[in-house]
Amino acid sequence: MTDPKYPNGRRLSPIASFIFMSRWLQLPLYLGLILAQCVYVFHFWVELKDLIGAAMGNEASLQHIIAAVTVPGGEPPTKLNETTIMLVVLGLIDVVMISNLLIMVIVGGYETFVSRMHLEDHPDQPEWLSHVNASVLKTKLATAIIGISSIHLLKTFINAQVYDAKTLMAQTLIHIAFLLSAIAIAYTDRLMTGTQNGSKNH
Repeated sequence: MTDPKYPNGRRLSPIASFIFMSRWLQLPLYLGLILAQCVYVFHFWVELKDLIGAAMGNEASLQHIIAAVTVPGGEPPTKLNETTIMLVVLGLIDVVMISNLLIMVIVGGYETFVSRMHLEDHPDQPEWLSHVNASVLKTKLATAIIGISSIHLLKTFINAQVYDAKTLMAQTLIHIAFLLSAIAIAYTDRLMTGTQNGSKNH
């Protein structure tokens, strides 16, 4: 009777089996990222609680919010105004986007490099996970990093009066570098996919 793990009838040699099993060493790393995700969830709710508390007139929450959004060298706000709320909300969005990045690394990385999770028939399977591979994962991670960089750049521009021209230019150039890197990764992936499809057709 054929072993379902070895449909071609060939078993891995002990050395090959040992090397292949070494992929499970990545499991503690993904579990550690899940703990990091828990820290981000806690941080998100602490910031949201303080924002709601400040909006309702809680002085301690207001001081915490002011300390969080005040840029070194800048003038701290005296009340909860539109700019302060915007900066806090951008910080919350930043946490969400980093959490999305963590999920992509945890789920996509585990599925790609460790073991299949067999989510094909699961109603909550992420759309991108159905065709994930190392190249797709890199492209999606690059896109997520661009989103995070955009949030940080927007926060810098809101406080542009505090920064000098060199700092603003440097952050803009870094963001452009992220954009070009993502385009290069996507273009390289497209070339490789086209080459592989051409080889199959021949």
